[in-house]
Amino acid sequence: MPEEHIEAASSSRFNDYDRIAEGYTAENETSLIHAYYARPAMLELAGDVTGRLILDAGCGSGPLFSALRDRGALVTGVDASAGMLEMARLRLGADADLRVVDLASPLPFPDDAFDDVIASLVLHYLEDWGPTLAELRRVLRPGGRLLISVHHPFVGALLQHMAGEKPTYFETRNRTQEWTMGGQTAQMSFWDRPLHAMTEAFTTAGFRISVISEPPFVPEARELFPEELREITGTRFLSFLFFVLEAG
Repeated sequence: MPEEHIEAASSSRFNDYDRIAEGYTAENETSLIHAYYARPAMLELAGDVTGRLILDAGCGSGPLFSALRDRGALVTGVDASAGMLEMARLRLGADADLRVVDLASPLPFPDDAFDDVIASLVLHYLEDWGPTLAELRRVLRPGGRLLISVHHPFVGALLQHMAGEKPTYFETRNRTQEWTMGGQTAQMSFWDRPLHAMTEAFTTAGFRISVISEPPFVPEARELFPEELREITGTRFLSFLFFVLEAG
């Protein structure tokens, strides 16, 4: 399983993306886990976005925002980290619609404002998904889509096992990591939960699950990252899980 550095900034006060924003952005620009796996997978699920109003919820330094805009979408980006949004502004330009927003709080948008919401690698920072999913549903038009990627639910239990702990897959549990990027260190806090807890949260919030995906990495990654992928057969590894949900 390749090392993970998560794409989107979170709402947790323990996750100091402001401190590591510059180093994080640089490190993940061309990484296996993001440039050749997570971002391409999300864009594939999004499909043709020409003319669609999209909220990039947890946009970080803006790589998905940029790719969606290049494909003809009208994108608004929100993130809890002002530092990450500074990096996004450098990427996207002064006219990009970027706002500091905590996804655990009400969103500053009217009902039915967006055709799609993309929440890439951000929900696993939240202990309680209920209020956030309710807000994302509120700002989606009927029939709109919520595209999500999160830690694969098996990964947390696997990490517990590797650390010599008894795996507790069926519990919602907190996990912390220390990241050092660009010479800066930050403590990161994640909430792992089982698959059934995810799907129950989605349906409770009024979504229909249309896709659950464990996507492959892109073919050229095999040549670009031979050491990281040396022990992996095929084109898939355990890392993230992707969903496409429809607003009922």
